Amino acid sequence: MNSNRYCVIMCGGVGSRFWPFSKAARPKQFIDFFGTGRSLLQMAFDRLQGIVPTENIILLTNESYGSLIKEQLPELSSSQILMEPARRNTAPCIAWAAHHIQAINPEALMMVAPSDHLIINEEKFKRSAINAFNFIETRDALVTMGIKPTRPETGYGYIQVGEPVEGNFSKVKTFTEKPDEDLARVFLKSGEFFWNSGMFFWSAGSIIKALDNCAPEVNAVFEQGREYFGTDQEVEYINANFQACPSISIDFAVMEKAPNVYVETVEFGWNDLGTWRSLYDHSPKNSEGNVTQQCKALMFNSHNNIVAVKGDKLVVASGLEGYIVADVDDALLIVPLDEEQKIKTYVNEVKSKFGDKFL
Repeated sequence: MNSNRYCVIMCGGVGSRFWPFSKAARPKQFIDFFGTGRSLLQMAFDRLQGIVPTENIILLTNESYGSLIKEQLPELSSSQILMEPARRNTAPCIAWAAHHIQAINPEALMMVAPSDHLIINEEKFKRSAINAFNFIETRDALVTMGIKPTRPETGYGYIQVGEPVEGNFSKVKTFTEKPDEDLARVFLKSGEFFWNSGMFFWSAGSIIKALDNCAPEVNAVFEQGREYFGTDQEVEYINANFQACPSISIDFAVMEKAPNVYVETVEFGWNDLGTWRSLYDHSPKNSEGNVTQQCKALMFNSHNNIVAVKGDKLVVASGLEGYIVADVDDALLIVPLDEEQKIKTYVNEVKSKFGDKFL
């Protein structure tokens, strides 16, 4: 296996759209949603086997989740877990990972993957990932994986495909972040737009150069500490300086600005398991379209609902149509599936009225 290939798994998010199951102390990436015995993070780690060497897998997380990662992935060494002292979105964490990896291996090629995706066909995923690594090996290129849309989804970013390059790779023409439903329908009908999967491939050198050109205020924080990366002083430097980074996503910071962005259009059964709707869509349903997520429920005259309850509590419901019923610990959520994008707003309201007690 190519020792120059690395993967960074980003696993520091809170996952507030999956509240109340996903809470600050144990976010969704650490939860086994499908009863397989493996959490979303463990599943993300498992499917990297055969793509990058295990010792080249780096987890980038918030410092409060270090013990959870060690519990779920004991095969990783402490040096493979980078813990951010503050949340600053994806551009700063990717910048840190790139500088860290380049200090270890100047020839490094990087894959960046979220920890909360569902991928059905792992063999196709493996082939697509290896193709992306082969593509960037000889090019100064920033590659994202594009997923053919199946519905006018308003919660994803969209990529407009431009000039073909080779195989399934094309230049990117435009990015559009979370369009309204009317625009999403136009995108779906055109056939030119793909969902932005949030999985990226580039060399460490290419992304550092792109950050320097497109987001110098982010890259400067790490350039100033270049001498410390790969040494015992790296963590001390990060703890002292990371909070100075602006909070910005890699899409806004780099991907929408850089001239060397490409998309690999892929088909391997992908879903961003970011919402209750996505979990509903990919869970087995009974004849009334109801999903009971590892719990006991009796549903009468009820259709197209998802019920998730921790513990032995029995749920009995009648007359529900298209609802989320989620009960865990000290919080109960009852919301129409069509309002799932508002859950983050509801969580903010909970925080403003009750503090962090229920979060």
